[in-house]
Amino acid sequence: MPDPGFRLITLDLDDTVWPCAPVIEAAEEALHAWLRRRAPRLANAHDLASLRRHRRSLMDAMPEIAHDLGQIRRRSLVALLESFDYAAALAEEGMAWFDHHRNRVEPFADVGPALHHLSTRYRLVSLTNGTANPEATPLRGLFERSLTAADVGAAKPDPALFLGALAHAGCAPGECLHLGDDPWRDVEAARSAGLTAVWVNRYGRTWPDELAPPTLMVTDFHQVLAWLDVDPDMPVAAGIDAV
Repeated sequence: MPDPGFRLITLDLDDTVWPCAPVIEAAEEALHAWLRRRAPRLANAHDLASLRRHRRSLMDAMPEIAHDLGQIRRRSLVALLESFDYAAALAEEGMAWFDHHRNRVEPFADVGPALHHLSTRYRLVSLTNGTANPEATPLRGLFERSLTAADVGAAKPDPALFLGALAHAGCAPGECLHLGDDPWRDVEAARSAGLTAVWVNRYGRTWPDELAPPTLMVTDFHQVLAWLDVDPDMPVAAGIDAV
């Protein structure tokens, strides 16, 4: 049985609560389509791969902001727009368009119902190295706080995101359970910060030999409910609609 003293559950987002790659690909394609309309000379010179290379070179040149993917994307877009004699102010329009599509996620089928049930017993905080905003997704209203690497100044596996969640909730590390898909950035990083961590392995991946085994491996959140002895048939709190 798990520790009955959990009060807080932190959750990674990408590939833990929704698939990541299809959303990013669609958002980048939407941004490139926007560039074809608003900055055609830039769009003709750069495809998706070269835009990614430009962002990567910026991250390498500015490691102090490499954790802030939104700022990296914005600065890259500004630099490219200016290099083709477009107004830098266009970048804000482009970023808004990208963010709109970045948040058009489709959570895994088990996630919405499970989070509704977990929210009746635990405080829920999302932690991400990315830029997704749960309040702009079908999971709006389920997290009491959503923290990004940009918010805390460092990306996982740095402990800053975990420490930020603990500080927000006023919890000790032993009172927090983390759910995440990445063995290093989620499981190992969380337990190094004193949290209990569950590996959410939705894609049949192999656990790294160099890491101690996780406390628990699950393939969906129904198994998390069972492990925590949360009844999936119990009614959710009044006023909360199913996703």
